[in-house]
Order: sequence, then structure tokens, then C-alpha cells
Amino acid sequence: MRGRHIAVVGMGYVGLPTALSLADGGAQIIGCDISETRIAEIKSGRVDLLDRDHARLARHLEADRIELTSETSATTDAEIVVICVPTPIDAHQTPDLTALRSACESTVANAMMGQSVVLTSTTYVGCTRDLLIRPLETLGFRAGRDVFVAFSPERIDPGVEAHVPTLTPRVVGGATVACGERAAEVMRHTAQQTHIVSSPEAAEMTKLLENTFRAVNIALANELSDAARELKVDILEVIGAATTKPFGFMPFYPGAGVGGHCIPCDPHYLLWQLRARRLDSPVVNTAMAAIVARPREIARRAREVLGETGRQILGAKVLVLGVTYKPGVADLRESPALSILDELASAGALVSFADPLVESLHTPNSRYLECEKNPQSAAWDLVVVHTVHPAEDYTWLARQPAVLDPSGRIRDMTRPYLPSARCKCEEAITPNETTLG
Repeated sequence: MRGRHIAVVGMGYVGLPTALSLADGGAQIIGCDISETRIAEIKSGRVDLLDRDHARLARHLEADRIELTSETSATTDAEIVVICVPTPIDAHQTPDLTALRSACESTVANAMMGQSVVLTSTTYVGCTRDLLIRPLETLGFRAGRDVFVAFSPERIDPGVEAHVPTLTPRVVGGATVACGERAAEVMRHTAQQTHIVSSPEAAEMTKLLENTFRAVNIALANELSDAARELKVDILEVIGAATTKPFGFMPFYPGAGVGGHCIPCDPHYLLWQLRARRLDSPVVNTAMAAIVARPREIARRAREVLGETGRQILGAKVLVLGVTYKPGVADLRESPALSILDELASAGALVSFADPLVESLHTPNSRYLECEKNPQSAAWDLVVVHTVHPAEDYTWLARQPAVLDPSGRIRDMTRPYLPSARCKCEEAITPNETTLG
């Protein structure tokens, strides 16, 4: 890779680590992002990365190994183009392909003979063919001969040291055998190993399967947690016992909801495509509906807990503790905490939040809130524990009249300080797995 010019289109949570890994391999990186703000953040190092990645970023910027630009036409100067733009869903759980279409159109318009193009953004089955292969053919570029096109889904778990991308195998599906081989040669610098599949469609479906599998099992874990509470069984004990089985079981843990860039979004790309073909997927549909409804269920439980302490929701002071979508990451995308805040406020509660990684936020209903800097010094009618960040002190919760902890993690962190009768710790989660992302 030494000396080769690679354009990375989209320098977000996927594109930036990808660019760093490719630069580690000796490539000269052209980092393209339409946001001048994002470019400024990268140049200053004010980005949410692991410590090891901050060091890599500083090293490559100092060595001029990474050139940053907002001009997407800069891909013309690259031998290889890697597309890493976001693929969110809208308020109606419909895929929003705006950024992806724009990135692909620009890449096609600036394509050069012999160029390799690798799409990594999670999307529907057939998207690589629709947005890259066919448009390139229209311009006279034949895949596998004139250009080399492949899909290789990202498998990044932000903020988790044990899941750094370089230790995770990379799936690659090319338009032809030659396309797959060329893409694998590039992407092997971002992963421990590559696994080549027969087509872009197979690679696209692989990513959808991975996250749909997680979504369905998280929804099941939430449902069984509610059942366990009704039956007066400790779900943490049950999951721990089931995990001792060495085959046929994989632990998933319930919590306050599902957030982030993958699980709340990716299965909807599959459902959207199947609906267009009039194909039903009842298991996935039910799971995703349950995931969407989870924040509302947590708000309902909050009202019950307040009632058990003799308080009404109207006028109650409620703190949501931790609002990012997962521990240790300053990211609010799809965070259930935002909907929980709205649900509680709509019911009449006086809501606040505290999170060491978030200064302020806007909820989906446009409520603006600033972080409570010293929540331990206040008296709350109820604290709803949403995200448990590492290295934080939670023993102050013992002074609160009521604590609703959907993840169940606080009871272990605060023993013997927090009497179990005062903490509605209903569900369990381990330090290495989270339903929040």
C-alpha cells in the first residue's frame, strides 16, 4: 500500500478509523467530508476515538499522511475510493439514502480507469449494483475490467477496546472475482483477515443478518425480562445460568432500549426492501416494533415506581442518568434516553439529565436541556439509570428515594450502599455487552 493514494469518502466514526488503518499500511489518504466542522475537529484532534487512535491520528497528520478536504471531486486523484457515509433512518423508520446517493453519484462522476471502489456503508441488498456498478456501466466502465467495485460492510464497535476493527474479520463481496480480490487486498489493512463472498449482495445481506440477529435477540431479552419481573425471578441469575450451556445459547441482555448507528437502523433497510416486494417478515417486524416501543415502556415503569413511593408523575423531579447510546462513547444517535426524556416530560415530570460526556442535548420533541453538573448534590424524586459510564461513582444513588435501573448494573456497583428495596433493579447486563448499541 505504500505510496498508493486512497480516498476515504465520509470521515465519521467509520471513515476516520478506516483512514487511519490504511495510512498505517503506508497509503496516502485523501479524507473527504462535506462537513467543514468535521474536518476542523479532525485536524484539532477533537474527535471521539480510542486513545490508540488519537495517537495514530496525531502521527499521521504530523507526517502529512492524511489530506483533508470537503471537495468530493478529489476522488479523481485516488487509485482506490472507500465510501463510508452514514445510512440512517428517518422518523418513520424508513431508510434515508441521501448521503449515500450523493457520495456514490460523486464517486461515479469522478471515476477513473483502473480505479477500485469499495462501499462500506450498511444498506439494502443490491445497493452496490444500483448506485455504483450500473451507473459506472452507463458511463462505459465495465466492472472487473475498467473499474473494480465491491461491498465490504463495516464492523466497528465504537469505544470498545476489545473490538478494535483490526481484530475483526472483514467480509468482501466483489462484482467479479477480480473485484473481490482487489477489494480484499485493500481491506486486509483494516482487519485481521478477510472473508470473500460471491457477490456484493451476499456481503450486503451479511451485515443485515448480523444486526437483525442482534435486534431480535435484544427484543426477546427485554420481553423475557418483563416476564421474569412478573414471575419474581432475577433475570440476571437466569441469564448467568443459561450461559453455562456450552452450545445452542448466546447471552443477550435487556436494558432501557437500543441506540446507535446499527441495531435501531439496519434491520429497517431489510424490512423496507421486503415490503416493496410484498414479503412479510413477522419476527423481525415484531422485534423492531418492540425496540421502538421500549423507551415508552421505561417511562411507564418510571410512573409506576414513583407511585410506589407515593409520588405522582406531575411535577416530579426525574433525572435520567447517562444519555449516550452506550457507555464510554459521546454519541447520542438514536439514544433511547432522548425519547425517555420526552415521554416523562409529556407526562408532566420535571426532567433533567446528567452525563459526563454530554454538555447539552435536544430531544426529538425539541426540548433543550443542559447537563446537571452535580446531580449527587440534588434530591430527585426518581433517578432513571440509562447509561452506566466506566469509572463513575454511583454510590450517591443511595441517598435517592427511588432508582429505576433497567440494566441492573447499578445494584452491583453500589452494594452494600444501595438497599435493594429502594432500587428497582429489574434487568441485567454484563460489562462486555450492552443493549444500548
